[in-house]
Amino acid sequence: MTIPDLHESRSARRSGARHDPHLPSPHPRPALRHRRSRGPRPGRRRSPGGAGGGEGADTDAIQACNDIAPDYPSGPVEMIVPWAAGGGTDGVARLIGDQLSGQLGSNVNVVNRTGGSGVVGHQAMVDAEPDGQTIGLVTVEIGMMHHQGLTDISGEDLTAISQMNEDGAGITVAADAEWENAEDLLTYIEEHPGEVTASGTGQGGIWHLAPLGMPLDNDLPVDSVNFVPSEGAAPAPQELVAGGIDMTTNALGESKTMLDSERAKALGVMGSERDPNFPDVETLEERLGSDYSMSVWRGIAGPKDMDPKVVEELECHLGLIAESGEFTEFMADSGLGVKYAGAEDFQTLMREDDVKKGEVMEEAGLAK
Repeated sequence: MTIPDLHESRSARRSGARHDPHLPSPHPRPALRHRRSRGPRPGRRRSPGGAGGGEGADTDAIQACNDIAPDYPSGPVEMIVPWAAGGGTDGVARLIGDQLSGQLGSNVNVVNRTGGSGVVGHQAMVDAEPDGQTIGLVTVEIGMMHHQGLTDISGEDLTAISQMNEDGAGITVAADAEWENAEDLLTYIEEHPGEVTASGTGQGGIWHLAPLGMPLDNDLPVDSVNFVPSEGAAPAPQELVAGGIDMTTNALGESKTMLDSERAKALGVMGSERDPNFPDVETLEERLGSDYSMSVWRGIAGPKDMDPKVVEELECHLGLIAESGEFTEFMADSGLGVKYAGAEDFQTLMREDDVKKGEVMEEAGLAK
């Protein structure tokens, strides 16, 4: 992923998601379905209670993953979630844990370690023993919290294993808004600075950075868009159709109800590629020639200095899960995107995303 030059002009380029994403979705989420294990494998404990075994994954492929580190795991695995039970992140973690448990043949226990705007859970991942018995669902906030002065830890203090999800910030406006695409909106913002009001999360949240970074990336002042904090993304679409704000910048899936009912329309997505759940919505790069993106992502990581063979085995299992019908169906029904990357690419993503978000936060006066 290329880190954008935040001050490159739009003309120069043309010539060459508080719904806190971790809180419950504003539209219903499907329940997890528990499936019978495929049976114990040599040297592995069977998951109790018939935990799911990675629907769609070939048993030979699962065994090949298990053979990478034959002595792993040595007992139940703990998966730390730094956000509350019942939210979007928790739902993703529990499905991954369910399927990973079946493939490993050992319990994977999801534990919610909340507090400190994600600091408590991420710190617990960093502090765990690097034996693979404790892993966690790391979220995009790992690259934001230290810029805000909340903690000293960053993605460099973790061992990346696999990215599992990514959702770009969506640009959503009321159905009767005058703008038909992101270029129309940006032109209006340029000609009427401060008139467009956006919302989608609390102050300093991930969807706050989106409407700040877009003007900066187009050589416009950071205050070109007026941002109004909200109690998560769920209220923002309601405010939008009521005329209280002009645009929302949370993930498109979080505005699904309004989009499906045609009370709102999506002008673009600030992702590296189109959202597969909204394939007709173009990226900023397609419309503006801009590689600027602002996305929320989730992935599996562990403490620093994990055994490379254990990382490789978990990476292998998670790759199978990301391709499974159960996972892709759950994510689609939840309005969440599937984006898989292996350990090396995920570590790079965390590093580059940290830099990019730090630049936006510094320019916006949100860094400490």
